[in-house]
Amino acid sequence: MRIKSAALLTAAVLATTAVAGCTKTDSGDTDTLASLRDAGTVTVAYADEAPYSFDKDGEVTGATIALHREVFKRLGVDEVKGVKTDWAGLIPGLNAKRYDLVSAGMSITPERCDQAAFSVPEINYTTALMVKPGNPKNLSNMESIKSSGAHMAAITGAIENNYADELSIPDPLLVKDQQAGIDAVTSGRADAFALTAVSLNYAKENNPGLDVEVTKPFIAVINGKEQNPAGATVFRKEDTELRDAYNAEVKKILSDKAEYMRILGPFGFTEENIPDPSLTTEQLCAGE
Repeated sequence: MRIKSAALLTAAVLATTAVAGCTKTDSGDTDTLASLRDAGTVTVAYADEAPYSFDKDGEVTGATIALHREVFKRLGVDEVKGVKTDWAGLIPGLNAKRYDLVSAGMSITPERCDQAAFSVPEINYTTALMVKPGNPKNLSNMESIKSSGAHMAAITGAIENNYADELSIPDPLLVKDQQAGIDAVTSGRADAFALTAVSLNYAKENNPGLDVEVTKPFIAVINGKEQNPAGATVFRKEDTELRDAYNAEVKKILSDKAEYMRILGPFGFTEENIPDPSLTTEQLCAGE
């Protein structure tokens, strides 16, 4: 029986190997960038969160989209197409090969690093809260939400959702996107919507008549430890050569403040959003 089982296993392995050798995806990622160059197009997923990546006048735009257009132009790919996706579906859709990468300024976390590969840190950011005018519950950070008993909203799967879990904030209202979080506050279904400060301030400044306030930015503290969130581009784990080629180009932009501001400045980002060069993807993936 053992001999027969071994023979069957060997045959199965050989058959699988033969099939794998015929497929583009399993033959390594060598062809990924080449195929993008041949097509002249890279397709990215975005979660419709301004000012990172969002719809405007029927076109996808935003800071990460602008960054990707610049980097891929340098890599010989002229067009960036967008696929709008709910935040929680960004990485699953990437691994299902519905698009080539994720363009959403996604935070690098150990849990996400188990599922996908991240570029070097590209955007450093702080958190803020969108609240009703006058900030009736006097909210200032994540801890104040818990201590006051306020009801918070967060995007499903976003880093603020993780903060709520870590701090055991009861029954956060999970929403699918930025607009749904804003609506939760204006309708009174939530006392606060937690998101990156640049996103909430952009929404407030670019929506005349939006009757809300945005708190001062803060760094979330979890279990006595300040968090160090940094957003990055997300790739499939097997696309290491594509990620490395991308990193080589984006590092040039990150090291040039004027170039960084030329690309991301029009969307409300400042030099403070440039990550410390000593901060690495490996550190963030390890939870350091």
